[in-house]
Amino acid sequence: MLDVLHAVLVAPFKDMAGAPAFLVEVLIGGVFAGLMYSLLALGFVLIYKASGVFNFAQGVMVLFAALTLVGLLERGAPVVLALALTTVVMVGLAFAIERVVLRPLVNQPQIIMFMATIGLNFFLEGFGEMAWGANVKKLDVGIPDHSFVVRGVQINSLELTAAVTAAVLVTLLALFFFVLPAINTWRRRESRLHAPAAPHET
Repeated sequence: MLDVLHAVLVAPFKDMAGAPAFLVEVLIGGVFAGLMYSLLALGFVLIYKASGVFNFAQGVMVLFAALTLVGLLERGAPVVLALALTTVVMVGLAFAIERVVLRPLVNQPQIIMFMATIGLNFFLEGFGEMAWGANVKKLDVGIPDHSFVVRGVQINSLELTAAVTAAVLVTLLALFFFVLPAINTWRRRESRLHAPAAPHET
C-alpha cells in the first residue's frame, strides 16, 4: 500500500523536480493541444447555435476533406486544383447531408438528430477509407516539422504554428461573437439614453 501511495503521490513530483525542462515541455505540449481542441469545441458550439443540431460527425467531415485532398494530390493533381476540387466535394457533401439526413429529421427529438450524426460519422469514415484507401497518409502543408531548443526546452515548430493559428482563430471568433455584439448593444443603449425627448403635445 505504501509503495502504491509513493508511486502516485511522491514519485511524480520527484521526477518533475529532477527534470524541470521536461516538465515545461509537457506543459507547453498540453497548452498547444488544448488550443487546437478549442477549435473543435468552437465548431460544435457554432454549428449547434446556427442549426440547433449537435453534429457529432463534424470531426469526420474534416477527416473526409483531408483524405480527399491527399488522395487528389497523390494522383498528381496540382495543389490549387486539389484544394478547389476538395472544396467542391465538401460543399456538395454538406448539401447532400442536409437534404438526405438532417432535413427529414426536422422537428424530431434532439436525441434522434444526435444519433443520426453518429451514424453519419461511421458512414463517412468507412466511405472515406473505401474511396481513398485506409493506409496512413501524410499531408505536407509546407510548414517545417522540426524542433528547436529554448533554454533547454524543446519546442516543435509545427505544433507551435498550429497552436498560434488556433489562438488567433479563437480570438477572432471571440471578438466577432462576443465583444462586437456587446459593443453594439452598449452603443444602442447609449444612443437611447442621449436621444432627444419627444415634444409633449398640448
